[in-house]
Amino acid sequence: MTADVWLPIPADEIEGLPDPSDSGLSYRFWDGGPDFPADPADCAFYAVPYMKGMEIAVRPLLAMTSVRVVQTLSAGIDHVEPGLGSLPSGVRLCNAKGVHEASTAELTLALILASLRGIPGFVRGQDKEEWRAGFYPALADKSVLIVGYGSIGAAIEDRLAPFECARVARVARSARTTERGEVRALADLPALLPEADIVILSTPLTEQTKGLANAGFLGRMKDGALLVNVARGPVVDTKALLAEVERGRLTAALDVTDPEPLPAGHPLWHAPGVLISPHVGGSTSAFMPRAKRLLAGQLTRFAAGEPVRNVVFTTE
Repeated sequence: MTADVWLPIPADEIEGLPDPSDSGLSYRFWDGGPDFPADPADCAFYAVPYMKGMEIAVRPLLAMTSVRVVQTLSAGIDHVEPGLGSLPSGVRLCNAKGVHEASTAELTLALILASLRGIPGFVRGQDKEEWRAGFYPALADKSVLIVGYGSIGAAIEDRLAPFECARVARVARSARTTERGEVRALADLPALLPEADIVILSTPLTEQTKGLANAGFLGRMKDGALLVNVARGPVVDTKALLAEVERGRLTAALDVTDPEPLPAGHPLWHAPGVLISPHVGGSTSAFMPRAKRLLAGQLTRFAAGEPVRNVVFTTE
């Protein structure tokens, strides 16, 4: 008896997939196009198209009555959550832990360094043939606060290590101790924010974190601090952030925005001290090899009847 597997990457491009003749898996390619590759009711393993949005991600879920695993290729799972209520019980939702950490951490450091050292101004100066010399802030000796200390937050700290930061504080949903030190609970944020020169948001988008960086949060940040968001746009209250950057009290580097994509004419585009990248934290040359390895590993375990990894939710 065969089981359909929907993949957003052609199966013949993924090394290490279980052989269909041995495993009983039938691979179907679907990257979010208007036509489904087969009857969704026959799908047992659904790998969600990457960066195609919530509407496409959840479109086949209503009809996936036989699905047992939903695998995202993103670290976040908020784009599939609206469709989970229609699924049968026992479906495992897995995220892409291990795929995006390196790329997202790289971009985080790039945004921090570019913002502190004035790189956007240098680029504009080059366009105008202007020599914009001067003194600029360094990352060295800065106090950094990472809000959302999962695998991406830890990867960010790994890359901060050589930059001689004065201090790195860590915050997650619940307190714990790691090899690098103490991780504080979200409830400790009010006391930690005034001490940080740089606040990095790398938390998943949940009901608890939506609007986390609101007027009160931003108001507790010290004058001149930099807010870096590589999480999800709605983690930050855009109106409250605009109020702070427009009066020059804070600066920001944003890989994600609310709304997203940021529409033409939005005040964030030209707000002083704001650097914007277009949600490219995971969109690098490192993505595809790691995504393929994840899919091959998960499907090998699935075909063998072994537990899949990265399970973040199981339907009831």
